[in-house]
Amino acid sequence: MRMELMQGDAMLGSITPILRHLLANDDHSVFGDEIIARVRGVLADLVGQLLDELAKAGGTTEKAAREDTLVQSLVHDLIDVPGLMTHIHALAMEWQLNDRLQARLGLDPVLSPLLQALIASPDTVTAGTAMNLLASQARFIQSLRRMQLPLTELPGDLLHGALLVMRTHVGSEPQADALGAKAEAAIRARYDESRCRLGLIARLVTGMGGGAVAALSITHAGIAIFASALSIASGQDRDLAVLCTNENQLARLALALRASGLKTGAVEEQFLSLHPDVALPEGFDALGADRAAAILAVAGCRLGT
Repeated sequence: MRMELMQGDAMLGSITPILRHLLANDDHSVFGDEIIARVRGVLADLVGQLLDELAKAGGTTEKAAREDTLVQSLVHDLIDVPGLMTHIHALAMEWQLNDRLQARLGLDPVLSPLLQALIASPDTVTAGTAMNLLASQARFIQSLRRMQLPLTELPGDLLHGALLVMRTHVGSEPQADALGAKAEAAIRARYDESRCRLGLIARLVTGMGGGAVAALSITHAGIAIFASALSIASGQDRDLAVLCTNENQLARLALALRASGLKTGAVEEQFLSLHPDVALPEGFDALGADRAAAILAVAGCRLGT
């Protein structure tokens, strides 16, 4: 499993440079894969939102025609924002996985059994947060279907990187800088990371305490909550938790599930949901949660996470 994990890590380390190359290539017919197309679409949508905010800051409410060179320049600069490509790629994979499991298992991508139970919770705070997540998850599914992502749904560090790109393109002349500052202030005024989709999921999972083990069941929790629960329980970044559901990351998935405290039977259940034709390696029973976490920690150092 250690060797398989190293091979998987090598692939993970190549994701961003490969995506950067594919997205920078203008030949859409060659790179028409669904994931690449969705990542490209989300990047273009983020650029459109940044330009819309600049237009509003300048007193214009109508969307103006934009030069392709400007749009492409902004796209290329967004690609270089640390972590942004990995995040968008993970969201595209999450959307695709939701779509696949809905078709194969009938798993509702919006209202999972766990979320339904949380909505019915007698605790009003939990029930309210769960209702907000229901609405947020529905918007996420619809947005990614249209290859869109609201700027205010980005994690704080990635939103900051995107705003820096916007300010750089506006320029440093006093009038232009003031325009960029006004647009940035408007975006930040609407932003609350704790109320975005991923923030809501994190609050629900951590609020479950010891009961959060229920969130580590894909068929019970749904992909969105499962990925966040796996991230929290295994100490991995959420984007990495999503990426490890890929068929090339089986070792990382098994180790993450074990590091999260799941017994072999529960790990097998998750593999049955994601990879029904894959069996756990011989001797997996003997691998303890602490040992699995230690192996993942070493792998995290290799990846720089």
